[in-house]
Order: sequence, then structure tokens, then C-alpha cells
Amino acid sequence: MKNYMRKKTIDPSHHQSSKLRKELKTVDLILLGLGAMVGTGIFVITGTTAANNAGPSLIISFVIAAFSCALSALCYAEFASRIPTSGGAYSYAYSIFGEIIGWMTAWLVICEYLLAIASVGSGWSGYVHGFLEGMGIHFPLALKASYNVANGTYVDIIAILITLVVTYVVMQGAKKALRLNNIMVIVKFSLIVIFLLVGIFYVAPDNWTPFAPFGVKGITTGAAIVFFAFLGFDAVSTAAEEVKNPQRDIPRGIIGSLVIATALYIAVTLVLTGMVPYTNLNVKDPVAFAMRFVGHDFVAGIISVGAILTLLTVMISMMYGLTRMVYVIGRDGLLPKTLSVVDEKTKTPKNATIAIGIVSAILSGIIPLEKLAELTSIVTLMAFAIMAAGIIKLRKDFGEPKINEFKVPLVPIFPIISMLVCFYLMTQLGMATWIAFGIWVVAGLLIYFLYGYKHSELGK
Repeated sequence: MKNYMRKKTIDPSHHQSSKLRKELKTVDLILLGLGAMVGTGIFVITGTTAANNAGPSLIISFVIAAFSCALSALCYAEFASRIPTSGGAYSYAYSIFGEIIGWMTAWLVICEYLLAIASVGSGWSGYVHGFLEGMGIHFPLALKASYNVANGTYVDIIAILITLVVTYVVMQGAKKALRLNNIMVIVKFSLIVIFLLVGIFYVAPDNWTPFAPFGVKGITTGAAIVFFAFLGFDAVSTAAEEVKNPQRDIPRGIIGSLVIATALYIAVTLVLTGMVPYTNLNVKDPVAFAMRFVGHDFVAGIISVGAILTLLTVMISMMYGLTRMVYVIGRDGLLPKTLSVVDEKTKTPKNATIAIGIVSAILSGIIPLEKLAELTSIVTLMAFAIMAAGIIKLRKDFGEPKINEFKVPLVPIFPIISMLVCFYLMTQLGMATWIAFGIWVVAGLLIYFLYGYKHSELGK
């Protein structure tokens, strides 16, 4: 048991010795977080969750999910300022709780990011098909969506192709990949502003009645699902070894991106459910659909084209974050060492990026979107609960943060509230999601005992 709980040393100087190029600043990190968060949640999940779970009360679901994420974001911010190393939640849990819990935290986050990338690929495909069909171009039904024999679909070929394209972009280096991300985030904000400015004139208050058609249960279930929409702020913490001043910039990037994303989600949800009766929103492209619903086909076309482009930011940000985590895990020996190889030219973890890209492409092509969202939420909630517990242990073992380090207020009260909220939201998800979660956890334990434990660098 002592070997399973062996811990990494907290060494702030490790940041300087990393082989990764250090060129990111606060603005890059805020845009990285926004690139990951503002995408599928607004352009895809808002419609399906309003139609099937929460109705207009989806705005309350977003507030609940944002509150839970804010508590988690504070914990991540303190960890990032005190342990400035790549790997995010994995590195923090490894340093505080020990190897097996560090690995299982990583395994949960790997699931979170893989499914998030795949779900965006699926949502992106929906917008592309909507745009192409508007131009009279129709794909064969079997190649239009993920595996569903009842609907006659088998593989989403567009989702697979775009995931592979994003993989290539991320392999070109942090600055190049995030420069494209930053441009797309600006375009994305412009689209959202256009939607809000045009849509607000078509809001009919009657569409907000009944406000909570599925009751309190619908609101809480909606919160557990749209929690998925806030995923991405934790990707900021995985960039630590490529940031010039991680103690200062990473907390700013995490909290700044979360605040801005929350405001956007609430505004868009209010206008969307005010424009269109919630029962009509069970579509893959709800924002563009709302514009078509009120007769603005041209604006809908602009939003569709923009969404096609800007949803890529989510994939870029998530894939960037996940490859950095897998790179660190490979470096520590818990996954094959080849995943920690850094390309001499681009200074990026090339093999880790290729591996993540291939797996994400397969998932995006065959697994239905709604299944991806719920499983992503449950593994993330569990990871966030571990991080909240980690702050309590960090303070117990290493004391208060230094003056130049971020500090979570009201410890242990805030972390305990964070854990309770996470566990409550997990209980709102269905049995099938819990079974899938259990299978993923067992698979992670098997990988650790059969491979990770024997090859651990710390063990050697």
C-alpha cells in the first residue's frame, strides 16, 4: 500500500527544466479556456437540454453548474500557482494523494477530454451537414451520424476527418495552435453578439411559460448535463510548463475564462428559449435553427458557417490540454515512454498528440452525442471532487500559500461545498451513465496494476 501511495515531490523549479517551449501569457490562457468552454455548450447542448430536460429553466441549470465549476476553478487556481507543472489534475493528485489516486484522476480526465473532443466533432458534423443540405448537397445516410442501426446510420465520416485535421494543427506547436484558437475565439464572440442583438427583438415572453416544465428534477438533471459545457477551464492548468509566469498567469486564465463563459451561456439561453418554444429545440444546431425559425435565413447561414469554424477552438483547446497530460503521464512511466517524446522542431509531444487524435476520431465517428455528454459530466465531476479534497490535504501537509500564490478562500468550507455539489450532480445522471463510469474506473485500475505500477519512474 505504501508503494501505491508514493508521491511526486512538489518542485517549483521543474517548470524551468521542462523541454517544452515557454511562450504563453495570461491572454493566451484566457482565450485557451474560452476556446474550450464556449462552443458545444452554446451551439449544440443548449437546444437538446432545453427540449429534453429543463425547458426555459435551463438558465438556472447553467447557474448551478457554473457555481459548481467556480468552486472547482478556485481549487485548480491554487494548485496551479503552487505546483507549476504540466499535467493538471493528474500532477496535483499525484503530488498530494500518491500514485494510484494520481493515476485514477488522470484516467478520469482522459475520459473527460477524449469524449469532449469527440462530442464536439459530432456537433461540428451536425452543423456542416445542415449547411451542406441547405446548398443541396446530401451525404449518404449511413455516413452522416454515429452508430444507430434504428436510424440507418453507422459512422460519422465528417466528425472523423475534422478530428484528424485538428490533430495535425495541435502538432504544429503551442503558439501556432493557440494563435489559430485566439482568432477563432474572436470570431465566435462576434457570432454570439450578432445572435443576441438580432434575437432579442424576437423574444416572446410566452415562450418562457411554463418556465420549469420538467420540475426541479429537470433543472438539476439539466445542470448535471450542461456541466459538460463548462469543461475546459481546467485545460488551462495543463499548460503550466509552456507559460512564462505560471504562478500568476494560470489562476488568472482559469478564473477569467470561467466568468466570461458563464455570462455568455446565460445570455444565449435566455434569448434562445425566448425566441423558440423549448419543445422545438431538440436539434443539433439550435442557435442557427432559432434564426431560421424567425425568418432570418441569412443570419442563420452566417452563424452556421461561423459555428463550423469556431467549434474547432474547443477541439484545439481540449486536444492541446489532453496531449500535455498524456505527455507527463508517459514521462512518469505510467503509460508507455514513447508518449513523452518531444518533437525537436516544434517542441510538442508528437506521439501523444497522434495517439489522442486517432482515439478521438474513432469515438467521434461512432458514439452518439447525448451519450458522450453525460459520461463526460460524471467523470469530470468525480475529478473535481478529488481536486477539492486535494486542497484540504495540500493545506494540511504544506500550510498556507505564499504571498505570491493564489489562495482559495474559506478552506475547508469551500472545498467541502464543492465536493457535495459534485456528488449531488452525479446522482442526477442515469443508471446507464453510472455503469459506463464503473466500467471506465475498473479499466483504469487494470491498466495501473498490469502496466503503470511496474513501469513507474517513481517506483524505480
